[in-house]
Amino acid sequence: MQTPHPIHVIGGGLAGTEAAWQIAQAGVPVVLHEMRPHKTSPAHHSEHVAELVCSNSFGAMASDRASGLLHEELRQLGAVVIDKAHQHQVPAGGALAVDRGIFSQDLTETLERHPLIELRRDEVTRIPDEGITVLTTGPLTSEALSVDLERFTGQGYMSFFDAASPIVVGESIDQSVVFMASRYDRGEAAYLNCPMNREQYLHFWTELCSAEQAELKDFERETAKFFEACLPIEEMARRGEDTMRYGPLKPVGLFDARLGDFKDPENKGKKPYAVVQLRQEDKIGQLWNMVGFQTNLRWGEQARVFRLIPGLEKAEFVRMGVMHRNTFLNSPELLHATLQFKARPNLLAAGQLVGTEGYTAAVAGGWLAGTNAARLALGRSPVTLPATMMLGALVDFITSAEPKHFQPMPPNFGILPPLPTKVRSKKERYGQYRDRALSDLYTWASDQSISLHHLTLSATA
Repeated sequence: MQTPHPIHVIGGGLAGTEAAWQIAQAGVPVVLHEMRPHKTSPAHHSEHVAELVCSNSFGAMASDRASGLLHEELRQLGAVVIDKAHQHQVPAGGALAVDRGIFSQDLTETLERHPLIELRRDEVTRIPDEGITVLTTGPLTSEALSVDLERFTGQGYMSFFDAASPIVVGESIDQSVVFMASRYDRGEAAYLNCPMNREQYLHFWTELCSAEQAELKDFERETAKFFEACLPIEEMARRGEDTMRYGPLKPVGLFDARLGDFKDPENKGKKPYAVVQLRQEDKIGQLWNMVGFQTNLRWGEQARVFRLIPGLEKAEFVRMGVMHRNTFLNSPELLHATLQFKARPNLLAAGQLVGTEGYTAAVAGGWLAGTNAARLALGRSPVTLPATMMLGALVDFITSAEPKHFQPMPPNFGILPPLPTKVRSKKERYGQYRDRALSDLYTWASDQSISLHHLTLSATA
């Protein structure tokens, strides 16, 4: 059989990295275009592919959690990004967090070593007119390509705002104040916790609400919509005095062993009023990420206000919080559930560009777009996945939602079809969702002649 023409993948983020790998693993040559380092973006800091620009966490690992179920599906399907995430994991309780520098460097080197992958450092300003192409340029698509994409689709982008949390040097944290614990003692104690009493919390809340924000450009103010799962901490604070205490500063289930057992009723008064959590950012614990503290405050204001948090009075910040506009397509109008454009079947898209939210979802879209691009190149029919799988449900949602009100969607059990019988226990219900999803994955993979754990496209598929 003649070797297919190379497939072009535009954008070296998580989705593009996974798409390129799946294409190459199917025996099809691929060119992965990444404009960095020749042209930078407002959020990236390195030239490596698959750079994590927000948190270093892929979310919960347990397969009876939505993100954990998607992790497991992708692990079974041979996703290289998930494999590398596990290889470079750092302690984070029940979450899959990675040493982001080593993680992205390893993926870059892995792709560069593959004989069928060419990593080309250039900016693509127009959608190629011919051949199979996968768009994975993400929320920070370059201006020139954005203009061409608008021309192709006949519609402008939709948008919301995304923000990244500050990172603190571990040695600058007051260890006499903070304590190490995971909520309800689940998994390894992997979070540093900064406890606040009521007076400290109210002072912090007041200062946070009045802190000066970075100025948005006119077009950003007109089009900005905050994504609810990634609200800037100051926006959350302005929604009410206790909003943060029911969100990222929730004190429930966090116990400082130095003060006794908080589960003992006699120690009830020792429970913190609010808790700020820090998650380990690198393998040796030098850097800590402020969990849930995405922000658009001016950098000087961030330092001033965040040093009001007990334990962070002398905090050294290696990265301040940043905020940028994310853009995405109206996928229900434009895409099939195969992630092919309706107007051009040999053009596919994946990642945040199509309205999936979160790292794992980006990898999932890259897996599907890359798999289908390879199948097209090999003369095979593209695949869709069962809607009972988290991956299938996520793609089904973004390609079938009401276009007028379409907004980005993260993995969640609410998008899965209901179970045949109502289950009251949430834990049992989520477990049944998982069992059904994995059972349907095995059946689907067998029907498609796709081997789990390592993707292969058989000659009879």
